[in-house]
Amino acid sequence: MLLAFLCFAVMDTSAKWLVAATIPALQVAWLRYLGHFLCAILLYGPGHGVGIVRSNKPWLQSLRAVFLLAGTCLNFSALKFLPLTTAIAIFFVSPLTVCLLSIPILGEKVGIKRLMAVLVGFIGVLIIVKPWSQSFNPAIFLSMGAMLCVSCYFVMSRVIAGVDSNATAQFYVSGIATLILAPVALMNWVWPTSTTAWVLVVLIGTLGMVGHSFLTNAHRYAEASVLAPTVYAQIIYIAALSWLVFNQTPDLNTLVGTFIIVCSGLFIWFRERQVEASTTPVSAR
Repeated sequence: MLLAFLCFAVMDTSAKWLVAATIPALQVAWLRYLGHFLCAILLYGPGHGVGIVRSNKPWLQSLRAVFLLAGTCLNFSALKFLPLTTAIAIFFVSPLTVCLLSIPILGEKVGIKRLMAVLVGFIGVLIIVKPWSQSFNPAIFLSMGAMLCVSCYFVMSRVIAGVDSNATAQFYVSGIATLILAPVALMNWVWPTSTTAWVLVVLIGTLGMVGHSFLTNAHRYAEASVLAPTVYAQIIYIAALSWLVFNQTPDLNTLVGTFIIVCSGLFIWFRERQVEASTTPVSAR
């Protein structure tokens, strides 16, 4: 999981560098999914053949893919205007949003303590974005839209868990995004003009697949509830990359807000484990 989130952090850093180099955000997103799709075909195609296309719930797989695609496009667009540390801090609200969405969509019961933790987490967001100040950046709405779409993607992942093989899920996530973005990306194509840009284009096309492969393998050896807190390793990765690549360090508001959001997320994770343990029969533990 730590390697997976390192891949995602480097991918976001590469995306920010590319969009800052005047390459359109949607083209960068398409390159990310095209590389993912080609890797999925090369890795899973020989073993699954045409069976990789067959899904037991194709419409749900497609909807899940569209949510992730929308989240990626909004995130890459936001990265052109926002520091990496701010964008990733907003992303950390997704576990709190998933907690709320699980009530109407998954029928899960969420107690008052977890609801209060969600409220505290959103207070952390307000501290980061400072909507009352003159320095408020409207690009925050892009980042929050990305967070909401990714939260829906996570909820859909729970809905279709075990429905299809990982190969089929990877095929749909990358294939649908590649197909949808292709006309827009090719219509407004901008060729990279430096060696660094070409390297990053290739890199961003493989990091998504490699990261998801690490993530999938991690879930084979440990429960999702055990692995969940590792998402916050991205704080270290993003802070280091933001400083090394862009010479940007998080301001005090971002540090304080991120701390509050992480504490809220960890509390929700802790409460979910407590509830799960209390409802699991002793013989099943």
